[in-house]
Amino acid sequence: MKNIKLVFMSLLAVAVFSCKDGKKENNSEHDDGVEHLEKEGHDDDKAMFALLSDSTKVSFTAYKTTEKKPVGGIFKTINVSGTNSGSNYAEVLNGAKFNIPVSSLFTNDATNTRDPKLLEFFFGMMKDTELISGVVKAKENGCSIDVTLNGETANIPLTVEKTGDNSYAFSGTMNLENWKALDAVASLHKACEALHTGADGVSKTWNDVAVKAEIQLKKN
Repeated sequence: MKNIKLVFMSLLAVAVFSCKDGKKENNSEHDDGVEHLEKEGHDDDKAMFALLSDSTKVSFTAYKTTEKKPVGGIFKTINVSGTNSGSNYAEVLNGAKFNIPVSSLFTNDATNTRDPKLLEFFFGMMKDTELISGVVKAKENGCSIDVTLNGETANIPLTVEKTGDNSYAFSGTMNLENWKALDAVASLHKACEALHTGADGVSKTWNDVAVKAEIQLKKN
């Protein structure tokens, strides 16, 4: 009888111990599950951005005289489509398309003669003169744009500068020879020959144009 009691008590102890271990394992699995969900929740909280509507600005700087004096201007209208939602400017802009109506050119010339000359003697000498269009190729470590002008498409590498919390500036140089636009440059030079003459008596219109775009992102 004593032996039976001892066996019974031993079995009971084993059963109780096994139940505690099982409960501990279940709690461990539950804890792992909670930790996994917390990690996933942290990833989901990653800030996402989109392009702020009407925040895009495009400006340019052309040059005249042998001293390379700058002549600045902007385009008042730029249409952007195909932007994305992303965690950085590259994800937002990559693959985006843009077009710029040439008629929105503005150089803030007090005489009101420069803009009409640019439209007639420069852009007017090109093919498909209504729009400058292009596609953005953006990466986290750089950016470039494929620009279509005068029926030609060429790439402009851009440097990227963060100018604010969610603001960026993109700068590059457009060599007009790459768009077969030297005839247009020559046409503009002839129309502005006197104005492009420097102190040395030499008139010059440069083929390279500095371009700059500025954007602002907003949190989704």
